[in-house]
Amino acid sequence: MTVELREEVELKSDENHIVLEDVSWETYESLLHDFVVSGRCKRITYNDGTMVIVSPLFKHERWKKLLARCVEAITDEREIDIVSAGSTTWRKKRKKKGLEPDECFYIQNAAKIGCRMELDLKKDPPPDLAIEVDLRPYLVNKLDVYAGLGIPEVWCFDGLDLEIFALQKERSYLKVKNSLALPFVSANDLKRFLDRITEVKERALLIEVRKWARELKS
Repeated sequence: MTVELREEVELKSDENHIVLEDVSWETYESLLHDFVVSGRCKRITYNDGTMVIVSPLFKHERWKKLLARCVEAITDEREIDIVSAGSTTWRKKRKKKGLEPDECFYIQNAAKIGCRMELDLKKDPPPDLAIEVDLRPYLVNKLDVYAGLGIPEVWCFDGLDLEIFALQKERSYLKVKNSLALPFVSANDLKRFLDRITEVKERALLIEVRKWARELKS
């Protein structure tokens, strides 16, 4: 199926992503399965027939991991329970949308998930917060995919600016100043820490994040 797809679908590629048009849902799910079986580290975004396959770059992984560690440090200092869901694949056939966030977390709904190791996506809610580091103008509107999946909040970072988007009732996102899941955290706060990744080592930076979160309680 993969060989036939390459012959039939126009490919647009650069050093780390491939865009395919007019891809069926069945082909998308087949590729997901193939990547799991082969152990290939790829991210696939599917949006109503358009599919983007990404091989993450080193700097992409550093940014997304730092943001995830900030969430973990802040919630730990504030004694907030979370469930880390990493880059779990979320998909809805009815909406024809699917992706793997760079990182995601249950925060408001952490208690509903508890200590379980399996989810029932027909009953369980989607993660409360997703992190998306997008260093290139991919041809898939990822916020449209996130909205279709019903994820309430997305932190988006493009290597320069960090923005927080909150899902509205009409299933579109509105840019907001502060996080929904962590209302005491603003986009400016997060950006301030991200800007220091090239100045200090990660451990030292996370100590700063913890100190900041701890002082917010006083």
